Amino acid sequence: MQSINEIKEILSRCSIDALPAQLKQWEGDSRKGVQNVLTSFRKKYERHLQEQARLEEILTYERGCWAAGYALVAGIDEVGRGPLAGPVVAAAVILPQECKIEGVNDSKKLSAKKREELYDVILEKAVAYGIGIVSNERIDEINILQATYEAMREALSQLSPHAEYILADAVTIPRISTPQRGIIKGDAKSMSIGAASIVAKVYRDRLMETYDAVYPGYGFAANKGYGSAEHIAAIQRLGLTPIHRRSFVKNLRPQEGDTTTDKGGRGETLAAKQMQKMGYEILERNFHALRGEIDIIAKKENTIVFTEVKYRKNETMGTPAEAVDSRKQQNIIRAAKAYIAQECLMEMGYDFRFDVAEVLNSEGKTYFRYTEDAFRLSE
Repeated sequence: MQSINEIKEILSRCSIDALPAQLKQWEGDSRKGVQNVLTSFRKKYERHLQEQARLEEILTYERGCWAAGYALVAGIDEVGRGPLAGPVVAAAVILPQECKIEGVNDSKKLSAKKREELYDVILEKAVAYGIGIVSNERIDEINILQATYEAMREALSQLSPHAEYILADAVTIPRISTPQRGIIKGDAKSMSIGAASIVAKVYRDRLMETYDAVYPGYGFAANKGYGSAEHIAAIQRLGLTPIHRRSFVKNLRPQEGDTTTDKGGRGETLAAKQMQKMGYEILERNFHALRGEIDIIAKKENTIVFTEVKYRKNETMGTPAEAVDSRKQQNIIRAAKAYIAQECLMEMGYDFRFDVAEVLNSEGKTYFRYTEDAFRLSE
């Protein structure tokens, strides 16, 4: 009779497809240890079946493209919109038709170790891939949204052969002639976009780890440039490095004699941080168009949110929300319509909402209040 360890070793060496047949050999073994081993490997096989079903599901968009005659389908995604330091990075990946890479998913759902493992597999299997990098200086010059599009166009330009169709994560990329489709949460719904999200994430993480050695004290290896408490404290203690985004950090070190604009900027920074904690993805700040300005443009699930931020030192002039009068609302709505048209958001099926974030600094304490659906597009 084989020992429990011997049975476990045999099953460990068995291919996943042959596992059910092997398990049947010991179904009649009454030893508790053997049954525990069999249960463990049955669960392993069930996880394998679930993963295969998921992989089938996330090839749906690619198969639609192939059926329409597009043989070379590229997935594209970006990482690094929100950090205070470092570049924004985009990756484009073309995989062979019917390519299934176990584990590929939204990079944010994977551990760093798993992303590293998949990175090498993806690049090995890819028909082509490209990586676009846009520096912090360029981000400050043209804003983060336009820098993201620039990184995406750069990644696509590196593909050889070029893509015949593009699947993007939730965006429509301007100034691209290749047919494209934006898929909300595409990094979890498309094999190609998921692969691109992993490549972009690993590439940028490695880059920030090299910066950690160049600029010690900021914790770049751990925070990857995002606004952790350690990172913000380092900025206040050490100042800025050449890779910091000036447009993102200009309000982190309050100066004496702040102007109203400076105070408002700090209020917007605080509001943006609170919104991120509430699950919002910050797309853009201080968007100007058509005599109107929007303080914060964000996304949560399938809703694009236009947020007006109001800062006060006290309530002697009323609450912050009371300053968003009908005239101000119309200016915001005009700017929002321009943004919606610019980014082709109407065609992508998003919902839209206008919110107000109130920041009140009173008696040395800061209070934050957030009002959803504060006014309507029709108003």
